[in-house]
Amino acid sequence: MPLILCDVGPRDGLQNEAETLETSTRAELVNRLAAAGLPRVEAVSFVRPDRVPQMAGAEEVVAGIERRDGTEFSGLVLNAKGYERFAATEVLDRVNVTLGATDSFNRRNGEMSREEALAQVDAVLAAAAVPATATISVAFGCPFEGEVDEGEVVALAERLGADEVVLADTIGVAVPSRVRRLVEQVRGLGKRTGFHGHNTRNTGYANALAALEAGAEVLDSSVGGLGGCPYAPRASGNVATEDLVFLLEREGVPTGVDLDGLVRVSEWLEGIFGRRLEGQLYRAGAWP
Repeated sequence: MPLILCDVGPRDGLQNEAETLETSTRAELVNRLAAAGLPRVEAVSFVRPDRVPQMAGAEEVVAGIERRDGTEFSGLVLNAKGYERFAATEVLDRVNVTLGATDSFNRRNGEMSREEALAQVDAVLAAAAVPATATISVAFGCPFEGEVDEGEVVALAERLGADEVVLADTIGVAVPSRVRRLVEQVRGLGKRTGFHGHNTRNTGYANALAALEAGAEVLDSSVGGLGGCPYAPRASGNVATEDLVFLLEREGVPTGVDLDGLVRVSEWLEGIFGRRLEGQLYRAGAWP
């Protein structure tokens, strides 16, 4: 099947920003990304607003989404309560459940052990009436436990009941060889496999290519390079969607995404935040 580019800017991109945008602005961001031809947009996260205030009002954001052929809209949940809110919207096409590869990260991110987080994920997957993705955070390294054993990540992926598993380099410590190995091993389980890369240490784009070469069918990115995890120290921005699209297209990998449209979205966001974003292509321009 063709490569699926998922822009996580409205969720992962905004959750680490000091400024909380109005729900109408967040909905407009979702709609602008869909208009640029993104095949998937992660629109919201159904989490407690006291924990992640940038994601408050998820239902209002969803209400402002304009349906568009060719774009799948997803929402992230951490537990059964989050899924109840997700299901009540009756709008989103895909649920993304997530848990950390390590016990410590799950305790910081969701106040539960890894086994408790896995039980929550299992409950959501069992109840899900829409396609589901399971994202394994800190799959390549944990800010609290350090190196993460590849075998444990593969075993965790095997236990998950989702047919799509995304491996997340939450703190940007992965390198291409490790990404390639882990993607190949998870694909060997018969699951559609994706990669969610952060460019914290400037390896994100090389890692995305390595994931693609290893057979990944889903690549996460964030418009303008926005992003990070509020519970992972120094986990800075994601791979920028427009930079990744430029790289892929120049490598001969069709994306179906309007690159000029993406650039305009980043320019719009720069005006909203009043600062330069992490992405580079929107400032340098496409070529030729």
